[in-house]
Amino acid sequence: MALVAIVILLAILEYQFFSFKVGMARGKYDIKAPAISGHEVFDRYYRVHMNTLEQLIVFIPAILIFAYFGNPTYAAGLGSFYLVGRIIYFVSYVSDPAKRGLGFIIGWVPTVLLILAGLISAVMQVI
Repeated sequence: MALVAIVILLAILEYQFFSFKVGMARGKYDIKAPAISGHEVFDRYYRVHMNTLEQLIVFIPAILIFAYFGNPTYAAGLGSFYLVGRIIYFVSYVSDPAKRGLGFIIGWVPTVLLILAGLISAVMQVI
């Protein structure tokens, strides 16, 4: 479970880094709080940050459930792909939103696999 904890904490650090980048973009593009739009590049940073939050709410329970009922090593491995996918998503979305697809898929597929593996593993504990 230590590997799973490390992956989850790295995902949270990654999210915090994205938050920091939003704050930096807010200053660079003169977007005064509480505004959440106003410059195209700022909007990209903000959307990456919000999309990552939307993904975390699914990713964290999914990795924990599969690690607990299934295999923590495989859960951590799948979670590592999620981390890489989010980095690719961040870089590609900020540079050109039309190219965000690969990063999204690399992060989304492991989450779906974690959900399915967690569900199957939990059901197998019941039957």
